[in-house]
Amino acid sequence: MEPDYVKLREIKPVLAGYIREAQGLLRQSPVPDDKAVHDVRVLMKKCRAVMRLIISQIEKESFQRNYDAFRETGRLLSSWRETSVHRKTLKELKKNHSKLFASLNENEKLALLMRKADIPAEPSPEIKIDLEKIEELLNKAGFRLRFQKMDNMDAKLLLKELENSYNIVVDKYLICRNSPKPANLHMFRKKAKDFLYQLWFFRPLNPAIVKSLEKKLDAMTQNLGKYNDLSQLVATLEYKYSGPGETPAMDELIILVREAQDNYLSKAWPVAYKVFCPGKKLVNILGFRLLMI
Repeated sequence: MEPDYVKLREIKPVLAGYIREAQGLLRQSPVPDDKAVHDVRVLMKKCRAVMRLIISQIEKESFQRNYDAFRETGRLLSSWRETSVHRKTLKELKKNHSKLFASLNENEKLALLMRKADIPAEPSPEIKIDLEKIEELLNKAGFRLRFQKMDNMDAKLLLKELENSYNIVVDKYLICRNSPKPANLHMFRKKAKDFLYQLWFFRPLNPAIVKSLEKKLDAMTQNLGKYNDLSQLVATLEYKYSGPGETPAMDELIILVREAQDNYLSKAWPVAYKVFCPGKKLVNILGFRLLMI
């Protein structure tokens, strides 16, 4: 006989684990490498998604303090990762278009982006200040969390917040499908990530279906992320088509970028339509039968 209730994953220990993991990654070396910075930023996004999930069940001040701490940590790390992402993106393009890149050797902006900077043995004064600030933010967030009561979370309220997140993604999907500008696609991806990170806590309710959906959403958001990386690259190169002016080689490079973006979107749209098309209901997609903690 099937049980008439399922226990959701506990939130407090998971959130505390995200904070500890982020601190551990940043303490591995005097200057965090690209992977550590990326992983910490992902953990901060997960933390913020969790805070949105429990917003209706904690005090407003507690929510705001921790949410702001996680957001500020991500912001401080964002500029560290930007250049490495551009370099990785350009290297991937260069693999199949080496002759084109050879003809762009004189482009100073491109050369600067592709040059790999050595990780210093010791942090610069600016990085040291940022690391100390991040350590303080995460220490305080972890301390506040220790005294935050989360033993009796209402499962129905959690599901309501998950549904709110889902509806937000539906709205952002509709916006960017009608106006597929980089800014709209970026917002759709951000909100879809929130929903994805929150959904993980509900996996015990219907493991096979939820896990399958998580996998699809992860692939979709990764494709949207690659699209966004290319958009940021074009912006950094300060390329603006307005008729003749750029070199033919740079024009060709941008065309290749646009083709890659088209490819990433072609992979993202079918999943987005299946999951977020207006008119769909979250409970029908997930197949939840009964909620109880």
